[in-house]
Amino acid sequence: MSTPTPFTTRTAHRPGHRPARRTGAAATGLLALALLGALSPAHAAADPLQRDADAVRDSGVTGVSVRVDSPRGARAARSGVGDLRTGAPVPPAEYIRIGSTTKTYVATVVLQLVGEGRLSLEDSVDRWLPGVIRGNGNDGRRVTVRQLLQHTSGLPDYIADVLPDMSAAGYLKHRSTTYTSRQRVAFAMTHPPVFAPGARWEYSNTNYILAGMVIEAVTGRSWDKEVEERILRPLRLTRTYAPGDDPRLPRPHARNYQQFEAADTGDGSTPASAPGSLTDTTLAYLPFDGDADGSLISTAADTNRFFSALLGGRLLAPAQLAEMRRTVAVPDTPGEVPGSRYGLGLAWTPLSCGGGYWGHSGSGFGYLAWPATTGDGRVSVTVAVHSRPADETTAVRQIRAITDLVDHAICAQPHRQEGKGHRDRT
Repeated sequence: MSTPTPFTTRTAHRPGHRPARRTGAAATGLLALALLGALSPAHAAADPLQRDADAVRDSGVTGVSVRVDSPRGARAARSGVGDLRTGAPVPPAEYIRIGSTTKTYVATVVLQLVGEGRLSLEDSVDRWLPGVIRGNGNDGRRVTVRQLLQHTSGLPDYIADVLPDMSAAGYLKHRSTTYTSRQRVAFAMTHPPVFAPGARWEYSNTNYILAGMVIEAVTGRSWDKEVEERILRPLRLTRTYAPGDDPRLPRPHARNYQQFEAADTGDGSTPASAPGSLTDTTLAYLPFDGDADGSLISTAADTNRFFSALLGGRLLAPAQLAEMRRTVAVPDTPGEVPGSRYGLGLAWTPLSCGGGYWGHSGSGFGYLAWPATTGDGRVSVTVAVHSRPADETTAVRQIRAITDLVDHAICAQPHRQEGKGHRDRT
């Protein structure tokens, strides 16, 4: 789960449906159309995983990769292109941005601290960050650490404040701007609360900026150092890291492409290959790609290993894992599976074959990561796509193709354990 509206990256802003302009990207868009057409198979692939990866590509993304880890071993599939200029394929074992999937790592550290008796989920945020949540009706004395992790705090999202121009020009102009965590929270505090703390659920990236700050207040070290020491090193996740203010992706990687303007196709759809529609957004947008709410870089293999360890009980004591898996209902989102729920930095999604899977999607300009793991941690899937559309119709089609792929990959596994979304106690 990344945001309520997947086609708008990690923000609740919806891009304007303005007439598309022909820009310098026109040639890129035309090349994309030719390349994608050339790569389309004459018939469905015999391998179901490859068939589903091709279906994600056919939904309009430039490139996609998927990895499945299970007791049967590791399987992977790729489709589309990783570079529209050269036509190179999506590289194997690629580095990817995982965006808001970072939140699960941060929540895990917070829950480890809870298990150590160093803080409580019922602590007010003000206990650890006195005076930080103030202004326009926001009050950190009324918001708990649990509410931060579960997105039930009612705190406003800062994202719109650091995204003043949802356009290709805006991305290029502002992508190198950096902010501290306190500055990001200060942006949010210029807005009133969305609702009273605990009244309902609504996704806000501000919650996890604050969670990262709480980690530092408790431990004396930054959230990313704690993630490294407590999760990455013990699990030997050597290809997962927080890049700080470095906007680059290490090699190998596919290039990411964002469509900022919807092209008028006459049928309400906006193919990613539409002329003039794509901007290369491989370099991070640092205003919201640089903090505890969504900055980690990883690989599908590392991401699967993390979620397998987490759900398998290797990172949290049983009491804290149970808290993480205690969920609340979330509003149904177009394209996603109805009936999804949210715990503490961990989302639960129903499966067509019964039960469900756990994970946390992450997205930003030009990318989307979708991890999924069974309740016992034995089967893990991570899907990474390398372009994002400007319109909801196309985004819904792409999300459905991704969730279908994950559903098929997990339901095909023998002896899987049904992960159930545990309800809140009332």
